[in-house]
Amino acid sequence: MAITLYMENDKKYYEVYVNGADSRGQRFQRRKRGIESMQKAKTIEFEFKRELAKVKEQAVMPRWHEWFAECLSRMKLEYKPSTIYNYQTQISKWVSPHWKDREINQITKADVHEMIYEKCSAIVSQNNRKTVLKLIRRLFEMAVDEGLLNRNPCNGIQVRVPEVEQAVLTSNEVEHLLKEAQITGHRFADVWALALMTGMRSGELYALSWSDVDLETGFIRVKRQWSNRNGFGPTKSRRNRMVPISDELSAFLKRLKLKAFDDEFVLPRLGEWKDGYQAEVLREFCMAIGVTSVKFHDLRATFITNLLARGVALARVMAIVGHSQIATTNVYLRKAGVDLKGATDDLGYTVPESTPGKVISLLKV
Repeated sequence: MAITLYMENDKKYYEVYVNGADSRGQRFQRRKRGIESMQKAKTIEFEFKRELAKVKEQAVMPRWHEWFAECLSRMKLEYKPSTIYNYQTQISKWVSPHWKDREINQITKADVHEMIYEKCSAIVSQNNRKTVLKLIRRLFEMAVDEGLLNRNPCNGIQVRVPEVEQAVLTSNEVEHLLKEAQITGHRFADVWALALMTGMRSGELYALSWSDVDLETGFIRVKRQWSNRNGFGPTKSRRNRMVPISDELSAFLKRLKLKAFDDEFVLPRLGEWKDGYQAEVLREFCMAIGVTSVKFHDLRATFITNLLARGVALARVMAIVGHSQIATTNVYLRKAGVDLKGATDDLGYTVPESTPGKVISLLKV
């Protein structure tokens, strides 16, 4: 820091130069020439020094890659490994290459929009694009909660995804599927049957043990699930639930128990199931027997839709399948057509019946 006197065109001038580092350690310098008096030079030097003091004291705003790393370390305390893996792969692939060294408070709503719709243009699926936006939104939410940001720059940005038609089996198709699986001795026959009679998720079925089945009280306690990434863990909603055992299901479980001997688990440990190929196995079998080609999760959708179509109350269905949001179950309600059935019975008008007309001869007899 210095005030320097110099001559120019036989006239005295002063130069003020201030040099230092900000709170990040980056170089900060200010210079001004052509000052005509020492007093004015000292005033300018004072202002430069104040500016330097402010940038030294400023809280360090994290850059994107720094904040992302901090968020991941916090998430590891409460999120499943598969969730962490999803953040790492999606954000590292699509977002970090563009925002890596930007301070998070400098990223605007326009930047987020550009990221989702232009810089991520290589994303083909709208669902994947929506997922990336969801992850970015959550990372900024954490920054708002931390007090680093006043508002989330993702607010107001949406990715609209067309509703995908949920494939379900009709009652006749279910009976045909289970019958053909039994006749052919298919290795997944018992798995499909239990899925269709309980509405449990694939991972919940894989984790189901005989200690969770109470044939006396007539309930299955769903308290954990399994995945090839996370192993055994809590259910998707992280809440336990009870699935009622019907008479038909009770008889089926008793037959399974006879086959199980001393096995801990209710269903067999199938290699394709453990490796995550259960959907492909089911689709191939459906195509072979001529029923609607469905994925494994669609067996759950079939269970829900059939319950609703037979008049089971929405709240009861939600409790059985573990939906925490009514909007989730409403999707199946629309598919079952329960809220529409009979709606056109009282229109107030009818179509008149046709009456046979008379044929008039135009010829004179």
